[in-house]
Amino acid sequence: MQSRSAQNNPEADANSLEALGDLDLRQPARRTGSRHPVLASGGTGFKVCPVEVFNLDAQPAFTTKDGSEIRELLSHRNSALRNQSLAEARLQPGQSTDEHYHAKSEEIYYITHGSGRMRIGTELREVSVGDAVAIPPGQRHKLWNTGPELLRLLCCCAPAYEHGDTIITE
Repeated sequence: MQSRSAQNNPEADANSLEALGDLDLRQPARRTGSRHPVLASGGTGFKVCPVEVFNLDAQPAFTTKDGSEIRELLSHRNSALRNQSLAEARLQPGQSTDEHYHAKSEEIYYITHGSGRMRIGTELREVSVGDAVAIPPGQRHKLWNTGPELLRLLCCCAPAYEHGDTIITE
């Protein structure tokens, strides 16, 4: 299956009401290069979105402003989502993020591999597999990999992650 970006067709206009038409849920939704949900024609008036599946291993890695390696799975950059993002972050043993905060985004960190230490404001907590951490907007935070293996975590941001919303504080 091609990624959404490989199918990009800027001439598709799924936002126009004329393009939506009536829907028939018995018909499969069709996909075009549009970054917007594509709707089947005919029928009941329900919106049908295509199933968007992005594999972690197929996503390119980049370094965020706080110094962590990220693979963005879903955001407005590659899917129909407009208000949040999901990425996997990785920290090598002994590595940490730079202390930072986000002016607009709230975050959830969910630890999937390894262990570390999380600081939000002045509070420190040990974190490990299965832990979820709530980080409100404006809260300074930092994460250290204190374990012997790669620390991997899912990062959910709403609104979606943007470099410009990350303010480094150290």
